[in-house]
Amino acid sequence: MPVIDIAGRSLHFQDRGTGFPLLLGHSYLWDSAMWAPQIEALSRSYRVIAPDLWGHGRSDAPPEGTRTLGDLAAQAGLLLDALGIRECAVVGLSVGGMWGAELALREPERVRALVMMDTYLGAEPEATRARYFQMLDTIESLGRFPPPILDAVVPLFFRSGADLGGPLPTAFRRALEGFSTEQLRNAIVPLGRLIFGRPEALPRLAALDPDRTLLMCGALDIPRPPAETTRMAELIGCEQVIVPDAGHISNLEQPVFVTRALEAWLERQIGR
Repeated sequence: MPVIDIAGRSLHFQDRGTGFPLLLGHSYLWDSAMWAPQIEALSRSYRVIAPDLWGHGRSDAPPEGTRTLGDLAAQAGLLLDALGIRECAVVGLSVGGMWGAELALREPERVRALVMMDTYLGAEPEATRARYFQMLDTIESLGRFPPPILDAVVPLFFRSGADLGGPLPTAFRRALEGFSTEQLRNAIVPLGRLIFGRPEALPRLAALDPDRTLLMCGALDIPRPPAETTRMAELIGCEQVIVPDAGHISNLEQPVFVTRALEAWLERQIGR
């Protein structure tokens, strides 16, 4: 994977295909490989750039002073600067959608089109915020994901009723077990606190261009239910797509549906 240096830390990313650039932002606790079905298809028509979030995949822990979604957006901008990219489309899922929206708000001339998937720019509801922070405290203390937290976390990423013994949930659980103590304490836990402690940002969404923004959400997403997507779509005045029979990682649970929806929308926005 190519790599760039940002404030003394190595950010790894995939860079596939040629054409108009697409920047893909993955979910917390995953990495850029999450986008494999979409990279395979979209790189036939576009240049697809998919960074590993700090502490995920092969990227280092976040640079000192990384405390907000705005910081993550600024760092994505530095990646684009390093690659000489002045204009792109951004597709972000979960935290990828959070920093993607922040980048579009900060640099509207750079982000021609924005897709936010299974994400929410409101503050985390207090009940789930407290629950997640308690989990993060335990993970930090132990230096690992203990089985009870794995049992609670893994189902959150898949549709209700999914077979958690299937290949995708099983691989995800093993990936969580594979995080090193250093990764967890220096990156995963701090980023979790950044994400789940985010401030309320819904009023700012009205500044996004509704004609250049698309929202998508799994119909059975547990942590980010479709009602949140509908609320954001109403604030922006933009189009929304509900992905049938999919949970939080909707692009992997329904890869064909999601890829076709992205291809159709990007062709309308950018062409081929």
